[in-house]
Amino acid sequence: MEEKDEREALDYDTLQERQDDELTALLDARDAKGLKARLLEMNEFDVAEFLSELDAGRMLRVFRLLPKETAAEVFANLEPPEQKRIIESISDAELGGIVEELYVDDAVDMMEELPANVVKRVMRTATPQTRALINQFLNYPENSAGSIMTAEFVDLKKYMSVKESIARIRRIGEDKETIYVCFVISADRKLEGIVTVKDLLLHNDDTVIEELMDRNVVFATTTEDQESVSEKFSDYDLMAMPVVDTEGRLVGIVTVDDVIDVMEQEATEDIQLMAGINPSDTPYSRSQPLEIWKSRIPWLMFLMLSATFTSMILTRFEERLAAVAGLVPFIPMLMGTGGNSGAQSATAVIRSLSLGDIEPRDALRVIWKEWRVALLCGLSLAAVNFVKMLLLDGLILGNSHVTVAVAATVSLSIVFIVMFAKLVGSLLPIGAEKVGLDPAVMANPLISTLTDAVSLLIYIGIATLILHI
Repeated sequence: MEEKDEREALDYDTLQERQDDELTALLDARDAKGLKARLLEMNEFDVAEFLSELDAGRMLRVFRLLPKETAAEVFANLEPPEQKRIIESISDAELGGIVEELYVDDAVDMMEELPANVVKRVMRTATPQTRALINQFLNYPENSAGSIMTAEFVDLKKYMSVKESIARIRRIGEDKETIYVCFVISADRKLEGIVTVKDLLLHNDDTVIEELMDRNVVFATTTEDQESVSEKFSDYDLMAMPVVDTEGRLVGIVTVDDVIDVMEQEATEDIQLMAGINPSDTPYSRSQPLEIWKSRIPWLMFLMLSATFTSMILTRFEERLAAVAGLVPFIPMLMGTGGNSGAQSATAVIRSLSLGDIEPRDALRVIWKEWRVALLCGLSLAAVNFVKMLLLDGLILGNSHVTVAVAATVSLSIVFIVMFAKLVGSLLPIGAEKVGLDPAVMANPLISTLTDAVSLLIYIGIATLILHI
C-alpha cells in the first residue's frame, strides 16, 4: 500500500526514469526472463523510447525478447534510424514477420523514410498481398488522405443484426486499427453509413444495422489534402474517417492518431517557413550541420540580397537625411516597428487560414479589420513616441537635434508605416493561398524585408513634407 501511494505521489517523468533504470539493471544483469516480463507490462511507445537509448547490439538483444505482435508495435514507434538499424541486423524471416504485423499506414510511413536499398529488402520479405497493398498506398499523392490512411477497419452490411455485427467484430477486430467505429458498405463496397460499438451495445440483438447507422457520413477522398482531413477531424470531433475512391468505394480509414501526426507535421512546416527555413522531416536533434545549412541558406541568401533595395534607398537619399541630423538615429526603430507590425498580422492571418477560419474570399473583410487595428496601433505608438522623443531624447538625454518638428515627423511616419505593414502582412498570406502556395511562405522574413524598404520611403516622404529636406 505504501509503495502504491509513493508511486502516485511521483510525477510521470520520475516514474519513467525509475522504469528505465530498472530495465537497464535487468539488462546489465542479463536477466532475460525478468526483462521480458517487465517490457510486456509497458506501453509500446515507452519500450521504443528505451530501445532508442541503447547501442545497436543491446537494442537488438532486447528487441528479440519481444513477441512478434508486440515487436511490430514497438517497431512502428521507433524513429527511422533505429528501424534501419534493426532491419539490417535481423533475418529475412524476422523482418517478414514484422512487416506482416504492421498496420499498412505504419508500413508505408516506414517505406517513405528508409533508404532505397533497405526498402527493397523489406518489400522482398513481404507477402505478395502486403506488397501490393503497400505499393497501392505509396502511389497516392504525397500528403494526401490516401497516403496516411490504413486498410485495417471493420466493415458491416446494413442487413446484418446487432448480434451478427458484434460476432463479426469479435472475429476480425483483433487485427483492426479501431473497432469503435464500424463502416457500413454495400455489396460493391460503396460507403453507406457508419455505426459505433456504443450503438450496438445499447440496442437489442435483433435490431438491424440499417436502423442504427448514420447515413450522414463525413468522408475524405484518396487525393484530398491531409490538412483538409485534419480540419474535418477538428470540426466534427471524429475518431476515424472513411476514405473513398472516385467511385465512392471504401478503400481505407484515417484514425485520430494519424491526424495528430499530420497536425504536428503541418504546424512544424508552418513554423519553419515563417522563420525562413525550408521544411525538413528530420528532427533537429538528428539533423546534421550540412543538412541544416541547406535548409537555411536559400532564404538567408534571398533576404540578404533583397535587402539591397533598402541600402539603395539609403544611398539615394543619404544627403537629404543628413541635412537633418535628428532623423537618422530613428531609422532602425521605424524599420523594426514596421517589421513587427507586419509579422503580427501575417501570423494571425496565416493561423486563421490554416484553421479554415478565413478564406481568400474574405480578403476585404480582413483588410477592413486590419486597417482599423493598424490605425489604433499606429496612433497609440505615435503618441507614446512623440512624448518619449521630447521628454527622454530631447530633455533628459539632451539631444538638441530632437525638435518638435522631428518628433512629429517620426511619429507621423510610425502611423503610416504600421498601417502599410499590417495591410501587407494580412494580404500577402491571402494572396499566397489564392494562388495555391503555402501562406506561411509570406511570413516574417519576407514581410520584414518588404516593409523595411517601404518604411524608408514613407519616412523620407513625410520628412520632405514637414521638414522640407
